Amino acid sequence: MSINELSEVSGVTPTTCWRRLEKLKSTKVINSTYAIIDWRLLGYEVEVSLRVSLDKTQPRAFETFLESAREIPQVIEIQTFLGSVDVRLNVLAKDMADYQELYLTKILTLPNISDIEALMHIASVKSDEALPL
Repeated sequence: MSINELSEVSGVTPTTCWRRLEKLKSTKVINSTYAIIDWRLLGYEVEVSLRVSLDKTQPRAFETFLESAREIPQVIEIQTFLGSVDVRLNVLAKDMADYQELYLTKILTLPNISDIEALMHIASVKSDEALPL
């Protein structure tokens, strides 16, 4: 949304809107702005959420796993958790054959995996980054 559109919706002048945005950025309330990509338009038809449990008896299990997972370009999101699932990886692939190749050659070779569960993404029902302010 442009500054002019945002100022119109907010009911303030574009200058006031710009100043307020700059203040939010300088105080780190807003950390970044980014584009929301429609991966399907770029040919990625398969999205899988992998829930990973790690072998925590291994020294630096989390660190070595996360370092290696960051190196896989098709891993677009990594989250860590407390509980039986330690890490969730969000993975994109062109199709099922591409996913199978990625899974066998890159995902299963990640260090310290004790268990892994794949959840195939079917549809986004709600995906909101905004809070009602």
